Amino acid sequence: MNEPNPSFRRGDVWYAADSGDLSEFAAGIPAETDAADYPHASGIEAKIPIYDGNAIRAMDAQGRKALMQEWAKLLLNGPGVLVIQSAYPDTAPVDRATALFDRIIEEERAAGAGAGDHFAKPGANDRIWNALQKHCLADPEGFALYYGNTCLALAAEAWLGPGYQFTAQVNRVNPGGAAQNAHRDYHLGFMSTEQAARFPAHIHALSPGLTLQGAVAHCDMPVESGPTMLLPYSQRYGAGYIAFTRPDFQAYFAENHAQLPLKKGDAVFFNPALMHGAGTNRTADICRMANLLQISSAMGRAMEAVDRTAMTRALYSPLKALVADGKLTPEETAAAIAACAEGYAFPTNLDSDPPIGGLAPASQADLMTKALQDGDDEATFAAALDGWEERRRP
Repeated sequence: MNEPNPSFRRGDVWYAADSGDLSEFAAGIPAETDAADYPHASGIEAKIPIYDGNAIRAMDAQGRKALMQEWAKLLLNGPGVLVIQSAYPDTAPVDRATALFDRIIEEERAAGAGAGDHFAKPGANDRIWNALQKHCLADPEGFALYYGNTCLALAAEAWLGPGYQFTAQVNRVNPGGAAQNAHRDYHLGFMSTEQAARFPAHIHALSPGLTLQGAVAHCDMPVESGPTMLLPYSQRYGAGYIAFTRPDFQAYFAENHAQLPLKKGDAVFFNPALMHGAGTNRTADICRMANLLQISSAMGRAMEAVDRTAMTRALYSPLKALVADGKLTPEETAAAIAACAEGYAFPTNLDSDPPIGGLAPASQADLMTKALQDGDDEATFAAALDGWEERRRP
């Protein structure tokens, strides 16, 4: 089995910006998946274990615990992806949600909202950011019927344990919509290579344990409609967050990925470090819609609630004066900002705070750093901070 982080063996603490060797990566991807390793699966297709939602719903508590154990191993060091056929025994809740999502898309289009995509060209698809909240507020009964789904809950708990938090973003790839670039996902997958290289290797290993990626098919998805392209076992490569954007890794993905047809009501779950991407919709009449689930660990949050906006507002002028007087070096200034301001761009409202020029919008710390560099006065910075806060509100 491919060691998740070869850097540990070498004694490296950080990956370099050019870390990652394609031959090492390819050597860690088995030719086949052994069905004996996944006894609860109904079959294996293109190395991906397939599960029957009806069989899952019939399991007792002991059976479900055994299934979650199987899934945890599968997502960590196995293929990294699983499909649940008939995750919804009755697709009426899916159809009800689809009608709502179609209406939201048209309303947001009419309002001029430009819901772009992190990994696809503008106009290739339609997005609904924060579909979870919009769904719940617009149709709470339909929301309960949709998310009151034991298959979804078992997958989330198998990887994240209890206390997990759902978010969701609807993606509708219209006829002719081009494929996404193959990518890894949130957290480190939403950073540039240079940003990701600043995190030590053990964080590259731990980051995938903070989230689970999933998708519910809202229509039948033949391969020609472009269901998600997946590269089983690719999540096991430690330097993958550094290397996945490179042309040689992208070419390997293009030649070796799997793409399974899905039926309405099927669900897919995968390790966020798995290389994947939405496929090209080559049909003339299928608007391929999926509800993309991003489920977060309960442990990805701080212990105390801190008003960092108030702190940042209070610190700005004194910090500016200290910098002007030469009492803090640039490194010391950056340390002071990091101790005060919110240094992470997420969570945010991607409708009003979209990423511009990158995969993530500016953080509060970015805003403060730029204001100091530009010499903004306190009032100008306060206005910028107010705007930053307003854009992030749901």
